Formats: sequence, structure tokens, C-alpha cells
Amino acid sequence: MAKKNSLYFCKECGFEATGWMGKCPACGQWNTLVSAPSDSQSKKVTGSTVTSISKSWVSDSSLAPVPLSGTSKEVTNGLSTGNTELDRLFGGRITNGSVTLIGGEPGIGKSTILLQLADSYCGKGSVLYVSGEESAPQIGSRATRLGISNDRILIYAQTSFESIASQIEQVKPALCIIDSIQTLYSENIQGTPGSVTQAREVTAGLVRIAKDSGIPIILVGHVTKDGNIAGPKTLEHMVDTVLYFEGDCLGNYRILRSVKNRFGRSSELVFLEMTGKGLIPVDNASAMLIKGRPMNAPGSSLTSVLEGTKSLLIEIQALVADSCYSTPQRMTNGLDRNRVTMLLAVCEKFLNLAIGSKDCFINVIGGLRLDDTSSDLAIVAAIVSSFREIPIRENTVILGEIGLSGEIRNVTRVKDRLSEAKALGIKTVVLPGSCRDVVAKINEEDDKIFSNNVNNLSRTCGNMHLFDFVFVDNLLEAVDVLFSD
Repeated sequence: MAKKNSLYFCKECGFEATGWMGKCPACGQWNTLVSAPSDSQSKKVTGSTVTSISKSWVSDSSLAPVPLSGTSKEVTNGLSTGNTELDRLFGGRITNGSVTLIGGEPGIGKSTILLQLADSYCGKGSVLYVSGEESAPQIGSRATRLGISNDRILIYAQTSFESIASQIEQVKPALCIIDSIQTLYSENIQGTPGSVTQAREVTAGLVRIAKDSGIPIILVGHVTKDGNIAGPKTLEHMVDTVLYFEGDCLGNYRILRSVKNRFGRSSELVFLEMTGKGLIPVDNASAMLIKGRPMNAPGSSLTSVLEGTKSLLIEIQALVADSCYSTPQRMTNGLDRNRVTMLLAVCEKFLNLAIGSKDCFINVIGGLRLDDTSSDLAIVAAIVSSFREIPIRENTVILGEIGLSGEIRNVTRVKDRLSEAKALGIKTVVLPGSCRDVVAKINEEDDKIFSNNVNNLSRTCGNMHLFDFVFVDNLLEAVDVLFSD
């Protein structure tokens, strides 16, 4: 008899191989390939068609192609979460038939925020909360601490996919929450709960249920030591929305970021504060981020970044000190270390700063991760301020990308970046010289708006006339402006 062939899957990235290998050729991780039979096909369960595991992620693969004009527009229908900040993450509402995956460190608040969402969800009908990690009394105890007593929330402690699918078919909830996907298993798929095969096939089955019934489903995903959602990367491709919790689980503040959204803008984020009543959205995130900022202290600068549709004022701190090592240290928190190293080289060449023998530590306050290159000039300003031990001009926001020739390059969406700046006491804005025409155009538009205002209302904080703009074209010019009296 011929030997039965087996497939091997990488637990980290989902790579498939016909034989075992010590190192995954796709992600480079060691000892991550596990065996799964190649003939583990779906088996139809009698009594209900919804409980079957299907290889297709969508409803019926036998449907004929339809023209674009004949497609249904019902995919845009949905209901509010009951919280305007959370609605932004979901694209304005939780879309009918959508599948959302939420990941985060243990104890960061995934189950808490979902229990609160189940209480505030504006759907017509019940919310089915499926827990594979906690019993119903445990969830009830948490609900009591959070002040939630909503009989519309149905708790179902179960890990069998077939049983969960049957309950969804019977209850027909307005929203279904699965906590967590790694605890679920199917009797028709070989492998332990949380394995690559089980996680992938069970998720595919839940996606199909959501698309067939129009019931939105929210999944909780465990994360690996690297901070990525455990299991194959295919899970993130299957679902419609992926949300990640960021921040320290021991602190009071959390960041919930949208890294994928098929129904809205990605890269949106919400700041949450952990209180005795659960996770509460922070109304003014910029004020929270710069709260406690030392005044007239060397090494501190302000910049404005865009996270989706929201602008945030961010404080960047730098510390330049004498090194006691043969090779000076370059430490960053919240910034790309390679980019900071490049900016240090630009400073050495064009500002004649002897940083080569200094330790440099750069930190973004608030635990944010900055990838926006418009913060380059603010980073350099903080470094120069710490090196010279001279504070930067007070109440100044610094924007600009730095090129390798020392030039200050253009930034986009200037008006959006400064939407909250005036309310926080910002008076001066340093911008690249290429932004002169953009600012002038915005001022002309604002003048037309206010000249047509019959009530002659005062200008709002979004009006660009309220700022003192300073335009710079190169790094030397910027340093002269920032450190002049």
C-alpha cells in the first residue's frame, strides 16, 4: 500500500510543504512546521448545511458571473456600535455580513471592549457572545464590574464550531462575538484547537456564515511574542477588518488601531483609557499626549501627524550624551532606527555637529509608532536642542521631510494637521518653503468664507490666519529659526 502523503504547515506564516523542514523557507522561523493530512477534506454534517466547513470563503461558488451594475448595494448597510470613536475604526458602522479580527497582548482589554460593544450595539436583536476561554459565570462577573446588565447579550461557552454554527442559525443574532478563534475546533478537521489547519478552516467557515446570513462576526485573535496574530497570515486576508491593540497593558491608556478595513479608511486609531467602568475613549488625544510636557526644556519638540482622518500633536524627545562605549549607542522608541541614523548623518554633515562620539536616544511620547516622514525636521530639532542644550522656540509645531542634501521637502494636508493645534496653544508653525502656495490658497478660501458670514463670527481654530508661519528651505535655515530669540 502506498504511503499516505502529508502536508506540513508553518504555524507562523502558513507556508505549505510536502515534507518537514527545520526552518521555514518563507518566514525563516525554526521548528514551526507541523503536520496536517493532505486529505482532510470537509465533511457535510447532516441536519444543517450552515455547520459544514467549506473550502470556499464566500456563499455559493456555483453562481453565474454578474455585471458590475447588477451587484447588490446592500454591503454598505450596517449599524452603529453606539460609540462614535469606535465607529471610525469600523468605517462608520459595523457592516452587515462583515468579519472583524481583533488582536492584542493578554490582559490588554480585548474581552472588556467587546463586552462593552455588545452592550452598546445598536442592532435590532440579540448579541451572541461565544467564549472558549471563560465560563458564563466569569463573564457575568466581569459584566457586573463594568455595570452591564443587558439580557439582550447571550453568553455561550463553547469551542465546537458545529455547535456554535448551529446556535447562530437558531438564534440569528444581530451580532456574534467569538472569543477567541484559536480555541475553536471542528470535528471534521484533524488537528488540535489553535493549529494552523483548525484556525484557517474554522475561520473560513465563520466567514461563509457571515456572508450567507448577513450577521456581522467579530473574532478575537491571540498574538505571538512578536505581536502578530497567531496562526497563518491567511486569517488576516480572510476577514474584512483587522484591529490591533497597542500600548502597555500595565498602563492606563490603550491604542486600538485599524490596520485593514474593506469598508472604510485604514490606519485609523482610537485612544482608550482603562477605568473601573471599562475602556473609555479619550476625547482629546492630542492634549493627553502632550500633557506634562516640560516647558523650555532642551531636547523636546512638537510635530503633527495624521492617523487616518485624525490629526495628533506628538512630542518627540531626544537625549544626546557622551558615550562610554567604543561604539556609540543609537536607541529609538517609536521611530525607525535606520531613518534616525540617516538623519544623524545629515546633521553631522550639514550642521557640523560632532555626534559621531555621542549616544543618541530618541523617544516618541505616548507609545505611538511614527512612520510619517513629515516628522523628520522635528526629530532633528530635538537632537540639535539636546546637543546644544538650548530649548526650541516655545509653542512651535515643526513639519518637514529632510532630504539627504539637507533640503526641507514638502508635506501634505497641512490644514488637517493643524486642525487642533490652536486650541492647544500653538502659535508658530515651521513649514517647508514649498508649502507657501498651499498656505496662501487656504488663507484665500478662509477669507471668502468669513467675508460671506453675515454674523461676522470670530475665526475658528482651523483658520490658518491664526498661526505665525515660518517657511524654511534647508536645514541650516530651519535651525536658525528654531533657536533664535
